[in-house]
Amino acid sequence: MNITAIYGPNGSGKTQYVEKMRRQMASDSVRYVAFRDSYGVGTDQAYYLQLRWNQHDIDAETPTAAQLLEKAFLQTGPDTPERRQWQQELYRLFGLSPSGDKRGGLDKYIITLSSGELRKFQLARTLLAQPQTLIIDNPFIGLDAETRDQLRDLLPRLSGEADSSHSQAAANSSLFILHSSLKEIFLVVSRRKDIPDYVTDVIDLTPSTDSPEVISFHNVTVRYGERTILRDLDWTVRQGEHWALSGQNGAGKSTLLSLVCADNPQRYACDIRLFGHRQGDAGMSIWDIKRRIGYVSPEMHRSYHRDLPALHVVASGLKDTVGLYVRPTADERQQCLWWMRLFGVDHLANRSFLRMSSGEQRLVLVCRAFVKDPDLLILDEPLHGLDDRGRRLVLSLIEAFCARPEKTLIFVSHYREEWPSCIDHELYLKRQE
Repeated sequence: MNITAIYGPNGSGKTQYVEKMRRQMASDSVRYVAFRDSYGVGTDQAYYLQLRWNQHDIDAETPTAAQLLEKAFLQTGPDTPERRQWQQELYRLFGLSPSGDKRGGLDKYIITLSSGELRKFQLARTLLAQPQTLIIDNPFIGLDAETRDQLRDLLPRLSGEADSSHSQAAANSSLFILHSSLKEIFLVVSRRKDIPDYVTDVIDLTPSTDSPEVISFHNVTVRYGERTILRDLDWTVRQGEHWALSGQNGAGKSTLLSLVCADNPQRYACDIRLFGHRQGDAGMSIWDIKRRIGYVSPEMHRSYHRDLPALHVVASGLKDTVGLYVRPTADERQQCLWWMRLFGVDHLANRSFLRMSSGEQRLVLVCRAFVKDPDLLILDEPLHGLDDRGRRLVLSLIEAFCARPEKTLIFVSHYREEWPSCIDHELYLKRQE
C-alpha cells in the first residue's frame, strides 16, 4: 500500500489538488477526512460554543458516538460476521471502548468529545465504509503529543506495514488487510515535520523557486558622499513571496525601497531588475514599474500636506502620484469607495485629509496602497498610529491579500510581533560603518 504526503505551505493549492484528485477517482472508493471539529455532525441540534460544557442543555434524544458509528456501519455495507469483526477491530485500534466504559468515548455525545477523540471517531466512521483510498487533511493539527504519536503509529498499521516482530500488531495488520480494501492513504500536511518517516511518496506543492523574479539586486551599493548606505547587496524576491524588511535606524531600508519604487536616481547605476526588466530598458518606464506596485511609508504620509478629500487621496494611488491632478472617473470612484469600505473609512470619503486624525490618515494611505490591487505591495510601517481595531483590520486584509499565490509583499516594521503570519522570508539590514 502507498502512503503519500501532499505537502505545501498555506495557499499552495493543496485543497484544489485534493478536490481534483477526488473528481478523477470513483467517488464510492474515496473517503476524505477533514478535521474541522464539526461536533454537530449527525445531529439536528444547533451547536453553540459553550454547549460542550453545559450538558444539561443537550437533548436526551441526541445520539452518542456509539449510536452514530452503528448507523454508519449499517449504511455502508451488509451486517455480516466479518464486518462485525472489522468494526470491533477498528474500535480496539482507536481505543474506542465498548458500552459501559466512558473513558473510550463511545458512550459520549458527539458534541462532548475532545478534539483527539473526535478525530478517532471520524477515522473509525470513515474506515467502516472500507474505502480503497483514504485522504486525511491535516491529521496532526491540534493534537497533543501523545495522540500525535498514536496516530503516527496507527497509519502504518492501516497500511499493513506494522512491525512483524510484534505479534499482536502483526495479527491486527493481517486482519486489516483481510477486512479492508484500503490501498492508498494520502496525508495532506502544511509542515515538513508532519510527514512520517514511513511515507512512501511526497507530492510537493511548494511554489517553485523558478517562479518569476519580482525584484533582483545584484551587488548593489549606494553611497552619499563619503557615507555608504548599502554595500554589495544581493537580494531576490520572487512572485508570491512575503518578506519582512527590518534593520537598525539608518541601515538603508528606506533607500532600498526607493530603489524598488524607482524614486532613487542611483537605480540607473545599479544592477537592479524589477519584474524581470533592468531599469532603463527600452519600453520599461518608471510608470510601468509604479503601475504594478502599491506603496505606503512614513515619507509618503509626510508628503500629503494638501487639503484633499480622502477619496482623492485614495484615488491618487491609481495614478501613482502624490496628490490628484485628474478628477477620478465614476468607475474609479466606485473602485476607491469599495476599498475604503473594506478599511472602514468610506464615511471619510469627502472629509479633508488634513482634518482627520493621524490614525485615520494612515488608514486612508494604506487603502491607497491597496486600491489598484497591485502585484507587489510595499508597506513601510503601515500600523503606525493605529489603534488595536485598526491594526487587526489592516493585518487581516494583508493576510487576505497574501492568500493569493501571485501576490508579493514587503512589510517593514521594527516590531516583530506586528508581522503578519504570512511572512515567509526576512531581510535584515545592518548600518554600514
